[in-house]
Order: sequence, then structure tokens, then C-alpha cells
Amino acid sequence: MGDHTAGSIRARVRAEMADEIKNVARRHLAADGANLSLRAVARDMGLVSSALYRYYPSRDDLLTALILDAYNALGDAAERADAAVRDRSDFIGRWSAVCRAIRQWALDTPHEYALIYGSPVPGYLAPVDTIVPASRPIRQLATIVSEADAFAASTADRPMTIPAPLRSELERAAEVVGATVRPPAVARTMVAWTCLFGTISFELFGRFDNAIDERDAWFELQITMMVGFLGLTAG
Repeated sequence: MGDHTAGSIRARVRAEMADEIKNVARRHLAADGANLSLRAVARDMGLVSSALYRYYPSRDDLLTALILDAYNALGDAAERADAAVRDRSDFIGRWSAVCRAIRQWALDTPHEYALIYGSPVPGYLAPVDTIVPASRPIRQLATIVSEADAFAASTADRPMTIPAPLRSELERAAEVVGATVRPPAVARTMVAWTCLFGTISFELFGRFDNAIDERDAWFELQITMMVGFLGLTAG
């Protein structure tokens, strides 16, 4: 039997209103970028702006809610893609699946991608509670490299000279994403991560226009090159 107390009804109505505000704000993202105005969102909803302050006290609070949703949606897509590869020792297949899922999410929701990976929003400082959701895609990629290393299914630990201060930073980065690989493998994973999001950003923001039309083929080549750089195998 469902919970129909006054408190539960109020909570449900509040959650639905908060979601509707975010949906309208996403339409503004598509039209105006991250230049969000609570007043404009309220006007589209037929409300006075003060009504929105009960849900999002400021523009930054609304932006944070949208950013958290975007990071978590992208993290969900990456994790689902990895989980769908039944052969867990197929590290090439897992890496490729996650990369394709990340790109597809970006192509399907370009304005949300731009919000989290585009130009910083002037005057906005992301709170610390965005850090964990933001790390989910790289955590998934690092997990694949970490497990490949544990299975001796990677040559990513090839000798590499890393300056001591940078080595310390790479070790901290590995701790943040829960990877158990050594600094050379962490370095290669971060280079591949940069390559992945760099090529997606170039595609979405028009940097390949008049240069590369075969975008799918180009992305698949990028995956092949990343896999080779990381030294992953099919297990």
C-alpha cells in the first residue's frame, strides 16, 4: 500500500516541481547556453521568480543541480556499457564500449555535455559535491585498466620516466578513482581519457568541420589507437 500521508504527498509534489524547473532550464541551456536566468525559467513556467527560490535559492544552485544530473547520467551510461560486456576479461571490448557510450551520450545531449565539459560558466564555482559524480567516467575507464593490469592483460606498465612531483600527483589521482595501477599506467590512462574527451569535444564544437566528415570511422580509429597506447588485450 502506497504512502499517502500529507508529508509524502508534499515531498512528491516538491520533487516533481523541482524536476519540471530543471526540464525548463535545460531548454534554456539549448537556446542560451549556461547563461541561465531564474526569472526567465519562472516566466516560462507561468510563475513569479520568488516561487522558484523555494526550490533553487540562486542561479548557481540550479546550475549545480543540472551539473550533478549531467555527470550522473554520463556516469550511468559509462557503467551500463561496461556491465553489458559479459566477458570481463575482454578489456578491449569493455574499453571500447565505454568510450562509445560516452560519445553517444554527448551526441544525444550536447547542451548538457557543453555544460560540464565546455567553457566555464562566468562567476560559477562548482561545490565539492560535484567531484565524485564528475569522476565516474574516468573511474570506469581506470577500473578497466586496473583490472587488465591485475590480469597481466596489459603492457601499460612499460618503462616511463616520470618526474617525482608528477608521480606523486598521479598516485593521488589513482587513489581518487580507486585504481590499483602504478603511475605509468595511470599516466597512460589519463592521456587516453584526455584524448577521448578531446575528440568528443572537437566533434561537438565544430573543430572537425571541413576536415573530417567520417566521424564514426574517426572515433573508431581513436579507440584503436587508445587501446594500443594502453596496451590492452582481449584477455
